[in-house]
Amino acid sequence: MMKELVQKNRSYRRFYEEKKISKETLKELISIARLTPSAANNQPLRYMLFSDEENCGKIFETLKWAGYLQDWNGPEAGERPSAYIVIVSPDGVNSAQDEGIVAQTILLSAVDMGMGGCMLGAIDRPKLAEAIQVPAGYQIKLVIALGYPKEHVVLEEITADEDKKYYRDSEQTHHVPKICLEDLIIRE
Repeated sequence: MMKELVQKNRSYRRFYEEKKISKETLKELISIARLTPSAANNQPLRYMLFSDEENCGKIFETLKWAGYLQDWNGPEAGERPSAYIVIVSPDGVNSAQDEGIVAQTILLSAVDMGMGGCMLGAIDRPKLAEAIQVPAGYQIKLVIALGYPKEHVVLEEITADEDKKYYRDSEQTHHVPKICLEDLIIRE
């Protein structure tokens, strides 16, 4: 079951925007994520939840969507996420491990609920902080875009020396190269 969830959990960037996600569903994702381990059990992360069109539009404008797809500025209207979770922490707190664990847990949980998402770190943080009114004393760590995936993603096995860049083909299928197991293990 876990392997299947991980295989389904891709960085989805195109969604059925008309399929809405409720605040209750977003709260359930946070309820699951809050149970994850935290360095020194500090639990510094906090969450801002958005599923309304106005705020989703503001958030969308602050994000960069796919580094390898240079000629693509993100999903078109009608294919944008229907919800976002903005992960914040107190100023000066280094919580990289917690952020990764929480974000992956949210995305795996979303897949388990029939949704998908994308973890975004390329953010115009000052613009976003102002747009969504991040409380004083907090810094934006990550944004998770959520929705019901519209795109098909294919995993392709490669060797360690092959090109790792993801790409889209002419049918808009998203291809994601993954290094084969044998090239990842350097000692047994």
